[in-house]
Amino acid sequence: MKLIISSDHAGFKLKEILKKFLKNNNLDYEDLGPNKFKKDDDYPDYIIPAAKKVVRNKTKGIIIGHSGQGEAIAANRVKGIRATVFYGGKKEILTLSRKHNDSNILSLGAHFLSPSKAKEAVKIWLKTPFSKATRHKRRIKKLK
Repeated sequence: MKLIISSDHAGFKLKEILKKFLKNNNLDYEDLGPNKFKKDDDYPDYIIPAAKKVVRNKTKGIIIGHSGQGEAIAANRVKGIRATVFYGGKKEILTLSRKHNDSNILSLGAHFLSPSKAKEAVKIWLKTPFSKATRHKRRIKKLK
């Protein structure tokens, strides 16, 4: 599985750190930008193409912004995306988003997470499978 990763200016530094983390853990990824820091960029320009690619390739993605909220909102506008936001707090939200919602994008709030917390969040989110419980499948189907 090739992960898709993208950010805006506020998430750029953390994105670069997470790319090294993914590579060191033998996880394949494609960076959809930005390729350099641009302080006036707009997150939809990077997040929406990333979300579309996640759907098209039937894979997972990691998106990063200041809070992760706007990025998740943008991603969730793409049919087939179930983005969840994490910017700290209880890690259970990461497992529940995968087990119950089969989330396919993790949106991280770079302003609220240290690099080590972000790496831990990615690790938990990626290793947690969807439960495939009938009630969760039924609920996801209703979103379609």
